[in-house]
Amino acid sequence: MDTLELELTYLLKAIPIDLNRYKKVEVLDIYLPKNSVHPKLRLRKKGDKLTLVKKEPLNEGDASSQIEQTIILDEEEFEILRRLEGKIIHKYRYYYPYGNFIAEIDIFLDDLTGLALVDFEFNSEEEKNKFKMPKFCLVDVTQEVFIAGGCLAGKTYKDIKESLKRFNYCPLDSKR
Repeated sequence: MDTLELELTYLLKAIPIDLNRYKKVEVLDIYLPKNSVHPKLRLRKKGDKLTLVKKEPLNEGDASSQIEQTIILDEEEFEILRRLEGKIIHKYRYYYPYGNFIAEIDIFLDDLTGLALVDFEFNSEEEKNKFKMPKFCLVDVTQEVFIAGGCLAGKTYKDIKESLKRFNYCPLDSKR
């Protein structure tokens, strides 16, 4: 199934104090192939949902509009594909209400502890273009290649620390 994903991504300024009141799901992403700088294939376990996704920008150089192809997997298919060597990201995703939107707040775990991102998805280019960054966000990083999931995968917080410094980002305490 091909879908157009319209999305903006922000660094989180601070973890909302009421975040734990909202739905949370554990996410395991495995980006393939392992030797790719920016893999386009993502094997995902999001709660009980298992998928294989291929994402590519609709227009070169614009990460806010992507074509996403998703295949739903069963447990056996997931386990077979999981044996492939890939780069891993482990995080919690919270679904946080913000006006007419749901902020998808990703609190990264393991080697990326301290990093927190917020994604907003839109139904149209017009809706995306009119959107104003919430006060709980620090800066729009949608076009920052180093923050894309495939590029983050396999990295540590220390690996991206210098890139984050230019945004005055401080690591967030994610003990939730």
